[in-house]
Amino acid sequence: MKRIAALLLVALWSAPPGHGQSAFEQQNAQMFQQLKQVHNLSAAQLRKIKAIFAKSGFAGQGNPSLARHPMSEKECRARAPNGGAGYGNRSFERICGAKYMAPLYDPRSERPQDAPACIDQFEFPNIPCTYPVVWVRAREAAEICTVMGKRLCDAHEWEGACAGALEQPNYRFGIGAGSVSGMAKAFNRENAAMKNWAYGAAYQKGICAAASQKSPGCSGGGWNRCGSNTYPTGAFPRCRSGLGVYDQHGNAAEHMNLPLTPDQMASNGSTRLGVTEMKGSWFIFDRYYAHQDWCRWRAPYWHGSRVMAANSHSNYHLGFRCCKSRD
Repeated sequence: MKRIAALLLVALWSAPPGHGQSAFEQQNAQMFQQLKQVHNLSAAQLRKIKAIFAKSGFAGQGNPSLARHPMSEKECRARAPNGGAGYGNRSFERICGAKYMAPLYDPRSERPQDAPACIDQFEFPNIPCTYPVVWVRAREAAEICTVMGKRLCDAHEWEGACAGALEQPNYRFGIGAGSVSGMAKAFNRENAAMKNWAYGAAYQKGICAAASQKSPGCSGGGWNRCGSNTYPTGAFPRCRSGLGVYDQHGNAAEHMNLPLTPDQMASNGSTRLGVTEMKGSWFIFDRYYAHQDWCRWRAPYWHGSRVMAANSHSNYHLGFRCCKSRD
């Protein structure tokens, strides 16, 4: 079965683009085909996904005229378990009810089947050995997750997936958006003694997808200045947490929901959501360690907005992954 799955993925990765499309449109069209096949999307789901991307105008795997990926998808498949198909976990699929998701739980006191939620193992499109989607706003990420039958993750869920144990929500509710950076600093001080990375207790170079570099002339951002010089997802099998989640360091930073009140928690079923937080690190960190990226570190209120704001931040190194509550 794994051999068949590997052949299917190779066929999808090598599918010919449509005629008369720009390179960017061709890139997205191939990704849509992969999404449909790997995640078994319905025609209605696929139409909604395409509409979100079309309205954005920039969401996708980056500007293909600028991108200089340090590793090809073919090279990723050559080093991935069973050509990428080996990343599948039938036990996880039974628990989560979806492909390439991992249960979120605390192994110190719980079993995987006790997990209250699951998280995508890879950055969206959540398919191993594909480039992550970037240039996506937090609102668009939340909308895409909803179409996928999932939701945007709360910050503590992403952190638990990285640290290897889901803990109870630990937000300072009622602080207001103007105090988010101060809250983050206090939270970081409280958790500094327990800092860890998905792969171990200290930062290591070469473990994750972090040895790429910016495009020449790229400073703060810009579609025509900054290539999304990412690696394929899952290209570094050791960049994996104890819960089986990949690429939470390096590759793309990720949108997450930071609730400021209990009724803004996506994990409690809220669709109001809180403010944006960028989690993890991105593809240059082995060359330039721009900020902390240990698992439970919370960023200041960078480019902050409400998650569902129409103009929430997007950038060439910023993507997302989804979570899913279990009934």
